Amino acid sequence: MELGETMEDVAKRELFEETGLEANSIELFDLFSGKNLYYKYPNGDEVYNVISAYICSDFKGALNENNAEVKELRFFNYEEIPLDLSPPDSIVINKFLNEVGNNV
Repeated sequence: MELGETMEDVAKRELFEETGLEANSIELFDLFSGKNLYYKYPNGDEVYNVISAYICSDFKGALNENNAEVKELRFFNYEEIPLDLSPPDSIVINKFLNEVGNNV
């Protein structure tokens, strides 16, 4: 988060920086925090993540993999979403699949 940004601004900026997609609109999905979001990075840094997750179904642009932070970009059908994710990501994705994916 940059100084003065709203959480919505951060979500839109990060989406663009990491994927090349521009969000026309986003909707807050949920906030995640607490002891289940502890993570130890390979370099030894330890954090408790606080995550604001948004759903964006209205966007423009094309996926752009020209980013050092991104290994691979692509869209998945709900039943094909990989489950071997980093622990903080898996908490968000699993809640999304349980709440939103089952209603599609």
